[in-house]
Amino acid sequence: MATNLRGKRILITAGPTWAPLDAVRVISNTASGETGILLAQALAGRGARVTLMLGPVKAAYKNNSVRVINFRFFDELRSLLKNELKKKRYAVIIHSAAVADYAPSGPGRRKKISSGLKTLRLNLKPTPKIIDSLRKASPGSFLIGFKFEPDSQKNKLLAKANRLMQRAGLDLIVANSIYKKKYSAYLISAEKHAGPFFSKQSMVKKLVNLI
Repeated sequence: MATNLRGKRILITAGPTWAPLDAVRVISNTASGETGILLAQALAGRGARVTLMLGPVKAAYKNNSVRVINFRFFDELRSLLKNELKKKRYAVIIHSAAVADYAPSGPGRRKKISSGLKTLRLNLKPTPKIIDSLRKASPGSFLIGFKFEPDSQKNKLLAKANRLMQRAGLDLIVANSIYKKKYSAYLISAEKHAGPFFSKQSMVKKLVNLI
């Protein structure tokens, strides 16, 4: 087994993020956090010092070899990342969390919205792109991002992934989709790409070897 990751600090974000609608309701997504958890387990098995920032997934995750920091809301993840990267230097950052792209505009509602309304109109605004801030926050890290485009065919998926890689200054990007209900993923760097991989497990194995 390769030991070149032994003692290296690796930070992973995973799972969904919430955007609050009122005191009890949220906008969320269907991300499971599975890929980030698989990566955390595999990298810890290679001797890396892994920190996993994990969103509100179905079941609590605990691994004595992985430092887990739980979050729920977009602003919470953004603040945790900022503080963590100020305190520690990470050799690798893997940003796989499914970050909320939109949140309600204006001040948050402190009370529960009545359930008796006939209609409810929501005004949403784009959230800041966390991935675009990571290169500046941690310039020395090997930075890996994810681009998920459901139902996208290969050429369209790779084109969008390449644009994100250049915009955010990524060293590597995982471009994945569920085209015709089948998972597929590519690993893309400036020099080449690998794939397709037809399971998260096979993609994670290759990504860990590349790291």
